[in-house]
Amino acid sequence: MRRCGVSVTTLWRRWDSLSCAFQARASVAASRPSLTSAGAIPARTGKCLVVVTRRHPESVEASIRLLNMSAAAPDSRTPEPQWRSAVSWWWIPTYQCGTGWGLSLDAVQVLFNEQGPVKLHPKIPYKMPVEKHSFRDRDAVGRFPTVTFGFEEDAEEEEKEGSEENDAEKENACQRWLRKVCPCCYPTPNEDDVTDTLVTGIDDLDKENEANGGKPETGGASELDELLLKVQSIDLMKDKSGETRTEHHTNLYQSDNFIIRRGQNFKMWISLSRPFNPNTDKLHLELKTGPVPTVSKKTHVIVPLVEELQDDRWEAAIVKQDDRRIMLSVNSSPTAVIGRYQLVVETDCANGQAVSTHDPANDIYILFNPWCEGDPVFMDSEDERQEYVLNDIGRIYYGTQYQIGERTWNYGQFDDGILAACLFVLEKSGTPASGWSDPVNVVRVISAMTNSPDDRGVLEGNWSGDYSLGTSPTVWSGSVEILKEYHKNNGTPVKYGQCWAFAGVVTTGIPTRTVTNFSSAHDTDVSLTTDVYLDENLEPIDYLNTDSIWNFHVWNDCWMARPDLPAGNGGWQAVDATPQETSQGTFCCGPASLAAIRYGQVFLKHDTPFVFAEVNSDKIYWQKNIDGTFSKIYSEKKTMGHFISTKAVGSDERNDITHLYKHPEGSEAERIAVETACSYGSKAEAYSPPTAQDVSVEVTMKGKGPEMGGDAELSIVLRNSSSEQRTVHLHSQVAVMYYTGVHKATVRKDNTDVDLLPNEEKILEWSLVYKDYKDQLIDQAALMMTLSGRVRETQQVVATQFSFRLRTPDLVIKPIGTAVVGEKMAVEISFTNPLPQVLKAVIFHVEGLGLLTAQKINYGDIGSHASVSLTEHFVPTLPGPRKLLASLDCRQLTQVHGVTDITVEERKSNGAL
Repeated sequence: MRRCGVSVTTLWRRWDSLSCAFQARASVAASRPSLTSAGAIPARTGKCLVVVTRRHPESVEASIRLLNMSAAAPDSRTPEPQWRSAVSWWWIPTYQCGTGWGLSLDAVQVLFNEQGPVKLHPKIPYKMPVEKHSFRDRDAVGRFPTVTFGFEEDAEEEEKEGSEENDAEKENACQRWLRKVCPCCYPTPNEDDVTDTLVTGIDDLDKENEANGGKPETGGASELDELLLKVQSIDLMKDKSGETRTEHHTNLYQSDNFIIRRGQNFKMWISLSRPFNPNTDKLHLELKTGPVPTVSKKTHVIVPLVEELQDDRWEAAIVKQDDRRIMLSVNSSPTAVIGRYQLVVETDCANGQAVSTHDPANDIYILFNPWCEGDPVFMDSEDERQEYVLNDIGRIYYGTQYQIGERTWNYGQFDDGILAACLFVLEKSGTPASGWSDPVNVVRVISAMTNSPDDRGVLEGNWSGDYSLGTSPTVWSGSVEILKEYHKNNGTPVKYGQCWAFAGVVTTGIPTRTVTNFSSAHDTDVSLTTDVYLDENLEPIDYLNTDSIWNFHVWNDCWMARPDLPAGNGGWQAVDATPQETSQGTFCCGPASLAAIRYGQVFLKHDTPFVFAEVNSDKIYWQKNIDGTFSKIYSEKKTMGHFISTKAVGSDERNDITHLYKHPEGSEAERIAVETACSYGSKAEAYSPPTAQDVSVEVTMKGKGPEMGGDAELSIVLRNSSSEQRTVHLHSQVAVMYYTGVHKATVRKDNTDVDLLPNEEKILEWSLVYKDYKDQLIDQAALMMTLSGRVRETQQVVATQFSFRLRTPDLVIKPIGTAVVGEKMAVEISFTNPLPQVLKAVIFHVEGLGLLTAQKINYGDIGSHASVSLTEHFVPTLPGPRKLLASLDCRQLTQVHGVTDITVEERKSNGAL
């Protein structure tokens, strides 16, 4: 045991003189027991091991160890120990013994009297610290409470002695000892100076002794400290190309963090202060996530050490031991909360407990696991897992059902920073982390947080045509730039997005695909029908036509089990992040089971009626009567939900999945589904018994349709299926509209009478010249023809609507040279202006995963029918097949895209043979 030659009384006085937050004294007079009621030196529970020794003239040694004490009265004559605590500080217990006052010590009982300390009792057992907190943990550390004594004589004497000592030495050994043992009593220059490294009093005293020329002594507390089982380091083996991340299919993430999938085993090395003894030592892991980790909410996980691992639960087992290092094999729960976990290791042995310091570098990111059968997002097809989880490039379809266009979208879920941005979005939602174990809940939160109206989510929607305060929705080519901008700006919505951008951002985690529905209804009154109101002259009443038909609408399908629904409703679920209508007061939609949509079971959650109406509602025409009421005059049963499309598995081809959403049009099963659904709608009376209809009208288009800058030519086909002559008064109207079905301006109206012989089919040619629409076009260059008419002989009403777009040219992208990782290369981008007018302030947007980050190129003006090209240089960073995306945007022309495939080779080694 060390001898420092400092009297206990003097030490108490020095602490008092240093304005510490406590006072403690050892009285030299038996009549003044100053230690009795006030306690003694406070100590943080499990924080510091402090040794104070005194060399008495009679060579009697006393030691005081500030520990998490567990002491009992030495005999029946003494009362129970007196305990004092404030926040997390503990006080040494004191009790009366004979004519003096004693302190509970680890080696002896000391009685303070006029002659000094006297040995009274044998050793009293104690417990070692339970845990070692960081000094950053202010809630655990607290501050010393002030203790006041009522003995003025001692105060004056100690003040005098303390003043003399301070004059002699501005910072003596006791002060330095106190500063090291209790740093919270001394203000730190900067909060960043406080570290997670824990220093014990014994080590600091040894260092001080060495500095003074002495040798550190081991014994007492040092020996006990060495017997503790403490964690020195944790190795998660998180290398991107390592075994764990490869087995967990997270090796594509460009982050260096430890990223795993739940329900799957992983391993770690733990280095300890001494070899682990399974007979006497204990160890467990603790993982915490969310703002208030709670065991009952599964946000605080305690992982026990077991001999044999069992699946589907949190457990750990030692599978290898190498001296002081042990390898743990850890099983995680397939229903664990996803997100970022803090990891600590707690050890326990006969000499006490210890907890490893939290190191952010050892945080664990846990994701959903489509490879685990116990996870609700499990997929049994490896090809589908490769496509819907691991493919970071996809196709999004747009246009009309007769003119389907496609564009490539960079989902970029593995890009560095995207995982952190996605978790930031979840945290920004303010939803409890305990709900993040359920994919149904998670995708609903994502649906709400991707748009911005009520929770300042990722993207701000804009369909006005004015994007001067942000980026035009047609410019985006991927999700990476959008998510990073949102994260960088601490949750400020990114301007601007439309349906394909919302859907692209959603496609980043759970098995998900983007889906495009052509002729997509927007039902605003839960009627499950799309209603068109006409006046007495069969012309549209604009202010009543709030339901609309989008030329196309893009949403997502997410794969998961649905234990909250009847059996058979799991699998693909429709999720729509575009803010159209509110769901339970929030702009979100889904997940809605595709099986429920197909069979018209609109009473099943979530938002099934709305999605059903999008793909399978009937269009009902209503005419205004003289008394102001409306009568149903016509219905179209095959208008909604055509060519529902997604990218095919393993190729860039379009895959039609309409059959997953609805039965074949006109089939008995399809009619039953529609009528079943509409029986739960607000206009069930719309389905009255059908009346005979012998005249029909439809609109057709040749080839791929008209091109931008040219004339639009269509054909109107009228058929008379009766054996009698019919005369039809036909009204036609063509309007420029947004792709959402909202009209901007009418550009042409026509009226004509058509005579039809029995069983005759008549074709009327119709054309719209460029000069009639050039000043009205917006965004997607979409137009809609509305036809309505009445058969003179039978009063039958005929009606239909036909949407079409003016096709835009593609960008031509040509790689120059060979693509090698780390070596500069280039691409040439070519474009020809299809319009007989100048394109003003043209912007090119270029990006490619593993090739170059998103770049905006301000090109300037492009003349009428002019051809231009530009060259972009970059250095590939990742090997393998890659795609380079480019887009062009200006006021006069949008939706111009291009893509090229580039195979990047690994750099060849130049090492010596």
